[in-house]
Formats: sequence, C-alpha cells, structure tokens
Amino acid sequence: MSSDKKDARNQEPDSYEKVTHLLAEFDTPGDLIKAAKKVRDAGYKKWDCHSPFPVHGIDPAMGIKPTILPLLVFGGGLSGLCIAVAMQWYFNSQEVAAAGVFSGWEWTVAGKPNWSFPANIPIAFELTILLSAFTTFFSMWGLNKLPQVWHPLFNSNNFAKSSNDSFFVAIDADDKKFNPVKTSEFLSEIGGSNIETVKIVTGKAHQRLPRAVIGFIIISVAMSLVPLAFIAKARASTSDKPHFHIIPNMDFQPKAGAQDGFNIFADGRSAQPYVSGTVARGSDNLREDSHLYQGIVDGKWAETFPEEISLDMRTMKRGQNRFKIYCAPCHGQSGNGQGVVHARAEAVGAIANDGWSQPANLLNAAFVKLPHGQIFNTISYGKGIMPGYRKQIPVSDRWAIAFYLRALQRAECDAKGNLEPEQRQRIKGQLPVGEIK
Repeated sequence: MSSDKKDARNQEPDSYEKVTHLLAEFDTPGDLIKAAKKVRDAGYKKWDCHSPFPVHGIDPAMGIKPTILPLLVFGGGLSGLCIAVAMQWYFNSQEVAAAGVFSGWEWTVAGKPNWSFPANIPIAFELTILLSAFTTFFSMWGLNKLPQVWHPLFNSNNFAKSSNDSFFVAIDADDKKFNPVKTSEFLSEIGGSNIETVKIVTGKAHQRLPRAVIGFIIISVAMSLVPLAFIAKARASTSDKPHFHIIPNMDFQPKAGAQDGFNIFADGRSAQPYVSGTVARGSDNLREDSHLYQGIVDGKWAETFPEEISLDMRTMKRGQNRFKIYCAPCHGQSGNGQGVVHARAEAVGAIANDGWSQPANLLNAAFVKLPHGQIFNTISYGKGIMPGYRKQIPVSDRWAIAFYLRALQRAECDAKGNLEPEQRQRIKGQLPVGEIK
C-alpha cells in the first residue's frame, strides 16, 4: 500500500454522515406507476419502489426484466439428472479401479444387464428434484441479496408508512446519475412529496464490531463445537451398551435367530419341528381328498357337494357374501354377466375398440347343467381369461360360492311360476333351504 493511501486512511475521521438515498412519497398506486416510468426513462439504474401491497403493472413500469431463477433451477435439475445417471452408469457397469481401493464393481442381478436406463430413473429423479430445490433456495437468497437484516431506509421515520398507506420511490446514492440537488428536483417534478435525504453515520468507529458482539460470536462458535466433539468421541470409541434410542420401535425385542436357543419352548430350541400330519399351505393337489379340494370323484367331476360342506343357511349366506366380493364385479349380482366391469367396458367403448368380451352368463342352461365339481374347479383354477381364486378364497368358501350359484340358477329356472313363492324364496337364500344334492 502506498504512503498516500495510508495517510488518507489515517486522516479519515472516526465518524461522519453519508448520504445513501433520496426518498420521495406518492399518494396513490397510479402516481407510483407514473413516477416509476419517468425514473426508468430518465436512465436511473439503482432505485426501487416501495408500497404496502403489490401494485399491478409496477414491474414493466420499472423496467424489471424476468428473473433468471427458472434458468438457474433448470440448470440445477439438469446437473442432478446428469450426475445421477453418470454415477449409476459408472459404478454399475464399469470396472472401477481407483488406487486399488475399488476393483470391478459389476453388479449382476438375475442375469439382467449391468446398465439399463429405466432401472435408474428413481435415483435420477430424486437427485434432479434435490438439486433443483437447493438451487431454488440458495439462488433466491443470492438474487435478493439476503440475509439483509437492516437497510439505510430504516433510518427514515417517514419510510415506516410504506407498510401502511404510502408509496415511495427511493433512488440510491451509488447510481451514476445521482446528484443530491438535481435528483431531488427531478423527484419533485414527477410528483413526489416529502422528499427526504437519507443518511447513515459511518467511519472507523462504526466499522468496528462491538466487543459484546465479538464475544458472543466466539462463545457461539465454541459451543457449536461441543456436540461435534461428542460425536467424534462416540465414533472413535466402543461400548458394550446399546445406543440410546428416543423412539425404540421394535429394535430391542426378545427374538431368536436360526440355530439359537429359546427358553420359551420346552426343548429350548428356537426352530421347532413340523407338527405331524401337516401339509404346507396352498398345496391342495397333495391332499388325498380330491372331492373336497379338486371337485373330482373317481376321475370324474363330482355330482354332489362334499360331506364336509354343510348345506344350510349359514353356508348360503357365506357363499352370497363371497360371491358379491369376488364374482359379482364381472358376472353381476344375479350372475347374468352384467357386472360393473362390463358396464364400464361399454361406457368407455372397449367392446368395439379393444375386443372386450362380456363375462359369462352363469344362468344359461349350459352352466346349469355343469356338475358341482366342475363349477368348484373353475372357481379354483379359472378358465379362459378368468383367473383362479384358490389363493384368495379358502376351499370351504369356494364350495359355498358354488352352493349359492346353484340357488341363483334354480331361482332363474323356476322364475316363470314352476315353484311356489315360498319355495323360490328358500332357493334365493331368504328362508332356510333344503338339501341340494
């Protein structure tokens, strides 16, 4: 530093007043917009408008250009996308050899290719959103010059009305066209009133931070290091005690692993042997009773219901309930094939455009003549495009559905008066039914 500059700094007074802005008040939003246009046309660059509420049209009046924030956010999101895709491609499909630390991170899963873009979309999406959000947050702070807890205009008592009922134009003293006299005359000419010169007190005395502030900063920084010290100590040490859990969930529950002892059982073993005579769930084909589990007797479709199925009102109600859940959406409440699925297909035109075929009318004579076992087997294993329901519906409920379907079919066959009303009600499940062999 030259001796002249050192002398100038040494001669600088401890404090002095510095002009920062010229502030002019306007009565209405319309006056503010007119004034903004004139300030813009006059060539001022560092100035701003202040009002107690958003004023429509103030942005073009001030000549404010669209913010570059969308471009920054797009750049952040694109960077996140490229980083995520490149990272996954590199680690999953390329041999990594960095100073011998990594070697051949080829991740083979079920014979799938090491690199497939669809499989990497979730991570790419997440990192795109993450960097877009960070870019939005930090760019907004930077473009608005935040944090800024104080502004020279706060020294003006008149400026407090900008949050209540007044409108202001403030021209910065750092503007190249700023001149205290000429700028004040200009603000008066465009309709401004209560024109005020805003000043701050500055100098060497005001450039020093108060000792109390310095002390507070030092103590805060020191205190912030204490948690980090405890974390570093915990990471570098070992203990035979579990970590403290504020929300333990099910992390500390009594449990036993494979081949472990477990004193809950009499033999002290955690893995208990299978109970004699049991069969794995879902293995209907392994069971001896083909009548009950497959609807077959002596290699033919069963003509009767199994002895294990009680043909009573309780079974009828159960079959009706299961039929409404699993069958009615396609075949309809009465089994005539007019379910809500078919109604929806008609509404959207799937019948003509997509080749939709109507579900079977279970009341037709062809289905009435089917043996009980064949109906049960169709419910269990499906037919055509109809899937099997043996995984979803227990075997007794499948027979109950077949039992209820027989009641619907008999009611339809006798709907023309071949049965007395009371008999017809019994078949529909409204009164106790007799045996249906």
